[in-house]
Amino acid sequence: GRGAQAPRRRQGQGAVAAGAERIPSYFPLTPGQHGEAIRDLQRRLGAAGHSPAPGAEVGVYCPATVAAVAAFQATRGLRSDGVCDEHTWTALVEASWKLGDRSLYLTAPNLRGDDVAELQDRLARLGFDCGRVDGIFGPRTARALEDFQSNCGLFADAVCGQDTVRALVRVGSQSGTGPGVAVVRERERLRHGWGSIAESRVVLGQFGGLSAITRSLARDLRLLGATVMPLDEPDAVAQAIAANHFAADAYLGFEGSADPVVTVHYYKVPSFESVGGRTLAEAIADALQPLATALGVDARVVGMRLPVLRETRMPAVLVVLGSVREVVDQSAMVTAAVQQALELWTSRAG
Repeated sequence: GRGAQAPRRRQGQGAVAAGAERIPSYFPLTPGQHGEAIRDLQRRLGAAGHSPAPGAEVGVYCPATVAAVAAFQATRGLRSDGVCDEHTWTALVEASWKLGDRSLYLTAPNLRGDDVAELQDRLARLGFDCGRVDGIFGPRTARALEDFQSNCGLFADAVCGQDTVRALVRVGSQSGTGPGVAVVRERERLRHGWGSIAESRVVLGQFGGLSAITRSLARDLRLLGATVMPLDEPDAVAQAIAANHFAADAYLGFEGSADPVVTVHYYKVPSFESVGGRTLAEAIADALQPLATALGVDARVVGMRLPVLRETRMPAVLVVLGSVREVVDQSAMVTAAVQQALELWTSRAG
C-alpha cells in the first residue's frame, strides 16, 4: 500500500537518481552543445546501458554522444537520429525507474516509467487486464492492480508498494510467458472482425502538408457510413488525446519524409505489441506497395513506440510517405489504397 513506501535510491559518485530531478530548460539538445545538461544526458545514457564510447568529451555533445543517443532511441522505438528531443529525454527519465523504486498509484498527471510498464506486464500475464503495456499508470491499471491485491488477500488500495511488489514477484514466478490478457483480447476481437466501415469511428491525423489526403479520405469514408474526425493538430500527443476522447476504433496518421519511403508504424515495445495496429499496418502497407514501387522502395511495417502510437488507446498506425509534393500528386491513389485497406481490416476475420 501507499504506507509501504519504496526506499529512496542512493546516489553515488556519477550515479543518476531515478526521475527528473534536473530538466533542461530547452530542447532539443543537439551536437556541439556543452554544459551541465549534456553532462546529465551522458550520465543518464550510461545508467540506461548506453554510455558514450571511451574517449567521449564529458559535458560535450560529441560524436560519441550522438551515437549513444541514437542507440538508446533505437532500443526505445523512437526515431534514431541522435538528437535528444523532449521525447528522448522523457524516455531516459522513464528508463531510470525500476519496479519497487517508488510507490505507484493513480495521480494526475499519470505516473510514467519502466516500473509502471513492468507492473502492467506482470499483471497482464497473471490475467489482470490493465490494457496495453504503455508505462502509463491510468485508471485501467489502477483497477487491475486493485483486483490483483484483492485476489492475493492484500489491502486493496490500488497502490503498488513493497508488499504488492513482493506478491507480484512471488505469484508471477508461477505464471507462464504468454502474451498477456490485453493481447489475447485484441486477437479475439480481430478473429471476429471489427464489423464494417459503416459501424466504425475513425480519426485521421496529418503532420504537415497532407491535409489533401486526410480530407479526401474522410469524405470517402463518410460516404460509406463511417464517423470520421480529421485532425491537423501538429502535436502528436494532442492528436492522441483527441482520438481517445472521440472513442475511435482506429487512428491513422500521415506524415511526409525527406526520403523516398513508404513505412507504416504501429505500437510495439519488447513486452507488448498492438495486434490490431500491426494487422492494420500490414493491410495499408500491402495496399500502398504500388506507390512504394513508383518511389523505388518496398513498403515496410515497423513497430515503434512513437508518442502518437503510445498515447492512443485504440489500434493506431502512422503512415510515413515520401516527399509531401510527390505524395500529394498521388493523393487519389493513396486515398483509394488506404480506404481499401481499412475496409478489409474492419471486416476481416482471422
